[in-house]
Amino acid sequence: MTRLLAETDLPVELSPFQAVDAAYPSELARCYEALRRRLPVLIECEKELAPYVYRSIRDRLKVDGTRCLYLDGRASADLPPPPPGVGLVMAMIHQIREVVRGAVGERIVVLPHLDIIGIGAGSGGLGAEARELIPLLYENPEVLWLGFKDPAFPLPKPIENLFPHRESIVGIPRDRLRFLITQREARKLGRGFDPYELYKHVSGVNAVRLRRLLASLTGEDFPTDPTPAITQLRTATLTNDVELPNVDLERDIGGYGPVKDRLRAEILSILAAKDKLSDPAAIERIESLIPRGMIFWGPPGTGKTLFAKAMATGLGAAVQIVSGPELKSKWVGESEENLRAVFMRARQSAPSVIIFDELDSFAAARGTYQGSGVEHSMVNQLLTEMDGFRREELVFVVGTTNFVESLDKALLRPGRFEFALHIPYPNAEDRREILRVHDKRLALEMTEPAFDYAVKRTDELVPGPSGGTHYSGDHLQALCRQLARTRLRENLSAPTTPADIDQAIERYIDMPKLTSAEEVVVATHEAGHAVCSLFCKHAAPIDRISIRGDIGGALGYVRYSDRAHRYVVTYAQLRDTICTLFGGREAEVLLLDDVSIGASSDIENASEIARALVERYGEAGTELGIGRWAHDENVPVSEHARSRIDQAVGKILEQERTRARDILTKQRALLVSLRDLLIERKVLDRASFAHLVT
Repeated sequence: MTRLLAETDLPVELSPFQAVDAAYPSELARCYEALRRRLPVLIECEKELAPYVYRSIRDRLKVDGTRCLYLDGRASADLPPPPPGVGLVMAMIHQIREVVRGAVGERIVVLPHLDIIGIGAGSGGLGAEARELIPLLYENPEVLWLGFKDPAFPLPKPIENLFPHRESIVGIPRDRLRFLITQREARKLGRGFDPYELYKHVSGVNAVRLRRLLASLTGEDFPTDPTPAITQLRTATLTNDVELPNVDLERDIGGYGPVKDRLRAEILSILAAKDKLSDPAAIERIESLIPRGMIFWGPPGTGKTLFAKAMATGLGAAVQIVSGPELKSKWVGESEENLRAVFMRARQSAPSVIIFDELDSFAAARGTYQGSGVEHSMVNQLLTEMDGFRREELVFVVGTTNFVESLDKALLRPGRFEFALHIPYPNAEDRREILRVHDKRLALEMTEPAFDYAVKRTDELVPGPSGGTHYSGDHLQALCRQLARTRLRENLSAPTTPADIDQAIERYIDMPKLTSAEEVVVATHEAGHAVCSLFCKHAAPIDRISIRGDIGGALGYVRYSDRAHRYVVTYAQLRDTICTLFGGREAEVLLLDDVSIGASSDIENASEIARALVERYGEAGTELGIGRWAHDENVPVSEHARSRIDQAVGKILEQERTRARDILTKQRALLVSLRDLLIERKVLDRASFAHLVT
């Protein structure tokens, strides 16, 4: 079976009225039948489509001899003229009043601008016109109404409730597209018309607008590459606040191989495979498998929005970025209307991706809200909009969050946000590739040693005001931009070196200015940590030692490489960690006349590890027995047991403090040499002091 249609299968000419009849036969038939049964009908469609839909329904009613009375504020031979000087809205209300209180017979009263008359005051209440209109609409139950509203305008509930039959006409059904393109227009798209291929780009466009777009196509007939014609159509479908991104998954995003592989496997590859199918049943089956809702979660600055844009680029989809807090309104119902407007724009510009930035700002778990409670209604509205997608509509919703655990569980069930993609801080390989992307874009000409050094330096915590976090993609971009500004300002053309990396990272950090005596204390302390680590078999390898204060809150530090085994932690590793933590203080005791308070955090960390060994991990089982001895509300222990726990913790701490002292006493010469080298150079990597270790 083939999806291609021969040119002779397409109409030769097509008017907008014929297009509406061809595009919406089911919708028009349902409206006609409802009116035949004397049910008021409300049709939601765009303003440019409403006159054509009305005419199609009117022509059907004429066959039965049913007449319509069209109230649009203009003079009518059937109604008295409005008072002189009134505006259009008041003229329409005047006409409605005359109809309700006069004789209309069997005529159907058409309200083409019901949304304009009945729109609220924008403050959660009703405008003056709406307050006057609502009683009129209910005054005469014999009047049969046919109302039209634009999806962009809300209606007060009392007006909506007047209409038991409602019809929403958005975009076009895929199976009707073949009836909406003429032979001449199809020739602009190549040989053989593929409605499935075209539908991807125009699914959200109504039939009248589609006819205008297709009629305006330019270019040669039967082009070998129809991309220019498709681009012409695609650009014309975009609405306000919607953009066509150009973010390549490989070219513009460095590293993150597993994240990219999952995005391709779960979304992009499936849609690419769908485009190659010719069996409509197989296509529909695949469409039912594609997740429409996705959660991209991870720390700030790791590229969640960038990945969403790259996915949209791969799909040829438009992007609409929506800030969660900006959707909220203090007026009743306005937040839900903001959400409805977002989804309407997305459907009109499909294929499209809606990116809800900070989704947790309004979609946190119900019962945890701290605000006015509008979040509950917004979550319900979001779920309603997502459940209302047609399967063939390519509209995807991506929610980004730093706190996935806080999201409402109803969002995460299958069929909604069922696809969760974790985007963590970049590892060493990811950071290297991200730096390469920016190096190429900003012409930094980084040498390989510079790349190696930048990868190592960015394994630390971020210094400065944003300190305390790991380097994210945004931090790496900021680093490269700082390098680029320096090169431009100083007119540098030489390749970027490791020294340039240091300068860019530390240029504007308010690092402490230590006196020579203070440097001796800090260097002694850090050298003590390092020497103990070198002689603890299960300690992680040292990567860098610094006394420059280039990490916020620390005068000096010893940074360690990743352990060979990252996921299995043993008693011996924890014991060695405690010993290493005591190394700084014991070095001061050994080499200095007095001891600083700089070891306070080391002692605190050592105590926490020792207590965990006793209370949770069973390391002191010979004295207390194997069990969970943590004292809390769930597992209380006796005062006697708590005393024994404290004794066991103290014993571990004293054993490891003694071990640290013994190591440093035995390696005193190494300790002094390392301290002096650290005072001289301020920063050491492993290669810088390897010659001291025999």
